[in-house]
Amino acid sequence: QVQLVESGGGLVQPGGSLTLSCTASGINVSTRTVAWFRQAAGKTRDLVASITTFGDSNYVDSVKGRFTISRDGDKNTVYLQMNSLKFEDTAVYYCRVLLTPYWGQGTQVTVSS
Repeated sequence: QVQLVESGGGLVQPGGSLTLSCTASGINVSTRTVAWFRQAAGKTRDLVASITTFGDSNYVDSVKGRFTISRDGDKNTVYLQMNSLKFEDTAVYYCRVLLTPYWGQGTQVTVSS
């Protein structure tokens, strides 16, 4: 059974940082492309960043230079380091193994002063 468990969300002030974790079981994230998505209230769930099996990363323009996606194969975990957070980054963040039906349950990130 495949499980993806996100953690690390919370409340942070603008300009602050958070690191999200997506820990997988039942699937090897090192052999898959894994992505982070986010969904703000009343909006669609949108791709934020992805990392391929070769370690290549891609980002939506709005987070380039602020967010970094990475992977630890030993821990079977994908991370999203988020710096210089803005109000508009507020959303529920989900990880997903692309080309599979597997999603995590989401973790809330709220940027507020």
